[in-house]
Amino acid sequence: MAVSALATMPQAVNLLDAGSLLSAFGALGIAVVLFAETGLLVGFFLPGDSLLFTAGLLSVPGANGSAHLALGQVLVASVAGALIGAQTGFWIGRRGGRALLARSRARKLHEAAARAEELLDRYGHAKAIVLARFVPVVRTVLNPLAGALNVSARVFTLWQIAGGAFWTVGLVLAGYALGSSVPNVDRYLLPLVALVVLVSLIPVALEVRRSRRTAGEGTPASGTPEEGPR
Repeated sequence: MAVSALATMPQAVNLLDAGSLLSAFGALGIAVVLFAETGLLVGFFLPGDSLLFTAGLLSVPGANGSAHLALGQVLVASVAGALIGAQTGFWIGRRGGRALLARSRARKLHEAAARAEELLDRYGHAKAIVLARFVPVVRTVLNPLAGALNVSARVFTLWQIAGGAFWTVGLVLAGYALGSSVPNVDRYLLPLVALVVLVSLIPVALEVRRSRRTAGEGTPASGTPEEGPR
């Protein structure tokens, strides 16, 4: 009895593993994860990019993965979770302001807040809101930060819908297209997800490189003697 009961118990869900989340919660899990990642500061560690891509891959008819999903449900859940989450984050930021970030001890959140603010200053509100969707952690922080900085609610809503729809639908359909064109591609799910994660980190790496280059240009060369008064 005890052995059979243990055998029927569900396995623990790994919140960092897209396959585990989809297997346990299906399309509903996509909506919840994206809502938390884009609307709540505590969700910055969740696997948004890999979750969307994997969901598209597992929506292909005949896929042999641990979960079998319907493409229509995946798209609706993805868009709804991302858009409602971002809007919620914006209004939380409008109410709580920077005090929300000040309470957090997560170094990544504070670094992302600095990058998000730089995006807003450098590209303007509309472009920054769209670009932030494609940068992990930054997409978590920018929404409440935009609210705290009193970005127009109309501007934020318009561009977060555009960016959120493009991000979610694009990644889901990319996974679906790959799964449809390559037979048994689900066998290579882990390497593919790893590749998606690496690609999603490219904007962060480029931004860090640009920041270091800018800082280096502003620092005088150590071997150059300073000219004294003549």
